[in-house]
Amino acid sequence: MLQEKEFRPVGALQTRKSDFRIIAATNRDLAKEVEKGTFRRDLYYRLNVVTVRLAPLRERKEDIPLLMQHFLGKYGSGHTFTQEAMDSMLSYEWPGNVRELENMIQQMAAIHTGPLLHSNDLPSPIQNQIFARRGPGIALSATAAAGGSFDAMPVVDPRFLEMPILPLIEMERRAILNALEFTKGDRLMAAGLLGIGRTTLYRKLKEYQVAV
Repeated sequence: MLQEKEFRPVGALQTRKSDFRIIAATNRDLAKEVEKGTFRRDLYYRLNVVTVRLAPLRERKEDIPLLMQHFLGKYGSGHTFTQEAMDSMLSYEWPGNVRELENMIQQMAAIHTGPLLHSNDLPSPIQNQIFARRGPGIALSATAAAGGSFDAMPVVDPRFLEMPILPLIEMERRAILNALEFTKGDRLMAAGLLGIGRTTLYRKLKEYQVAV
């Protein structure tokens, strides 16, 4: 069919012609796959007419703000990123490319009411990269006289001192409610956005006495 653009439907007696083009995408080097024998050579040459290489997202960081704006318009409810959060998004390597970016923004819009999305609201892959670059961030305070020992104390983000602190259980409850509202009550989708299993979500709903 690829070569002659002819096919015969199941049960038909006559061959039909069709005028079509195929657009195929891959994240592999198909020429190397052909040499290794893991991709058919004849299929490769039938598909390889015009090749367009799309650079990974990490090599075209200038596209990220526009993509973020597009996905926020699609999934958000007036959400916007702080400059610090934007800088963190730009510094991330995006191994999953645009699909990963879309998934992360959908997750943040579902879990956080906003309207501002801060660095602390970013998903764990970006948070892990931020912490890896900053280091452990430990401050030392003297607890004894000269020659005494020192106690390690974590550095506190100043923004936490300017906002009310919610108990973790309340933050979790709100995240679940936001996710369910975003998915219009679809518990399976909400569990996926929250990064937990469906059984765990049901248990949390029962624990928090949330009826959806």
